[in-house]
Amino acid sequence: MDHTIRTIHVAWGLVHTIEITNPGDERLADYVHLRESSLRRRLEAGRGIFIAEGAKVIRRAVETGHVPKSLMLAERWLAGLSDLLIGMDAPVYLVSEELAEQVTGFHVHRGALGAMYRREAWTLEQILVMDRVVVLEDIVDHTNVGAIIRCAAALGWQGAILAPRCADPLYRRAIKTSMGAVFSLPWTRLASHDLSVLHRAGFETVAMALGDDAVDLGDYAAQVRSLDRRIALVLGTEGAGISREWLARADLAVRIPMAAGIDSLNVATAAAVACYELAPPASSSSGETTSISG
Repeated sequence: MDHTIRTIHVAWGLVHTIEITNPGDERLADYVHLRESSLRRRLEAGRGIFIAEGAKVIRRAVETGHVPKSLMLAERWLAGLSDLLIGMDAPVYLVSEELAEQVTGFHVHRGALGAMYRREAWTLEQILVMDRVVVLEDIVDHTNVGAIIRCAAALGWQGAILAPRCADPLYRRAIKTSMGAVFSLPWTRLASHDLSVLHRAGFETVAMALGDDAVDLGDYAAQVRSLDRRIALVLGTEGAGISREWLARADLAVRIPMAAGIDSLNVATAAAVACYELAPPASSSSGETTSISG
């Protein structure tokens, strides 16, 4: 027998778990090969799930309305998650940390993983009524996507729009880097690489670029503070930056002045600076303050 059903007493009551000792148990199939990103993207999209890693991220996912399909936990995490686990319909698989590593292909140092069902996505129309959105053009690095969304959420921006080839915000590394901000910040994808939809919606499209005609970010921010503008901040790929097509269609380009012979910042770092400088007035942001560490 490869499993044992255990009922564990915790502070809040009883948690029903299934202890699994066989790494080949088919019930753990959602957690297999987590390091193989291309395979995982196909599997997760096909199954309509994503993987939440770490107790804080699992909690954030559940608290923002995501329904667990299952959880795979080391026993030391039961007490901290007990208020979520008591009465949960999804199975809770109790495993050793060594078995978790065998299943996933990496050391699960946070000791807790959850397979969560994806919710119905926000529509483009819902995002286009907002005042401040970040627009990601085919940024394929998951950690950068997660970091940009985290910065946008923390600094009062209201949504994100992703180009078709942009990395999945619900991929494990993006979720982890965002510390769960991908669950709370509304985001959606463009059906094509057409930026005109932003112009028709009344946005001023502001591209982060290094061209000679780019305006100093601080100078532009000073103008924005005295005017009522809806801004779409456009961010390009890690290597080449914004494509020539999108740059040509943007209303203007802005740049962050550099010193010490450095020509640019990482795209997530640049996004943080720009989101801070161009943050919406307090009255137009959600007013909710969230403290996230890690």
